[in-house]
Amino acid sequence: MKKLFDKNEVTFAVILIVVYVVGSTLMNKVSEAVSTEFLTEAVFGIALFAVISVFIAKNGLKEHLGLCKPEVPSGKMLFYIPLVLIASVGIIFGFAPQYESVTLVVHTVYMIFVGFLEEIIFRGFLFRGMAKNNMTAAIIVSAVTFGIGHIVNLLNGYDIASSLMQIVFAVAVGFLLVFIFIRTGSLVPCIVFHSLNNVLAGFGSAQLLTDIAGSEQGGLMLNVTIRIVLTAAYLLYVLKCTPKKNCLK
Repeated sequence: MKKLFDKNEVTFAVILIVVYVVGSTLMNKVSEAVSTEFLTEAVFGIALFAVISVFIAKNGLKEHLGLCKPEVPSGKMLFYIPLVLIASVGIIFGFAPQYESVTLVVHTVYMIFVGFLEEIIFRGFLFRGMAKNNMTAAIIVSAVTFGIGHIVNLLNGYDIASSLMQIVFAVAVGFLLVFIFIRTGSLVPCIVFHSLNNVLAGFGSAQLLTDIAGSEQGGLMLNVTIRIVLTAAYLLYVLKCTPKKNCLK
């Protein structure tokens, strides 16, 4: 693994992405077969987390991948409160656990590890590998790939309009997180947000927004619209009001 990483970090990242996506998909099928939601995905996620963590620690890559304290004071980043608001929209407008107790616990554990894995692979290894040669391309790829993954919503019953809005939201979040990483030199706030956002999805129904919109799809679009506005506003703040420098080393 170390030889491959040293030779081409982008190729190393792509291989990790394939392992993560294929492994998660296969484990999802296994969970469906044994009628235990998220269990095998969680086991796979924890195992992959352990392997990647050992690799990072053994090769002294923590600072390279942003697993360190942000260089910018939390006050300058508004104490990351906008990130908490973005993640909390669903429960603010309707708290309702989406699964039974055991499944909810497994889902919560799984989503915590998903937050780490996706950030460390996409905005850690992939972004850092690409940024060595082309920072602009690295920023765009990091943000767009995060959004493209949400095309799967079309297969889950969402209409085209709602799915497109979710993709736009995910791309906006992708740009926000990569600029937080660049401006602070730390991936930790991104990991915490990503995990929190995923976990809270299992507890929020945003029922009030559905009632206001008059339909489930309308409520979803209103939910995503609020998230997009919050994300765009915080992204503008990060770009204009935080120290305009690249803190990555």
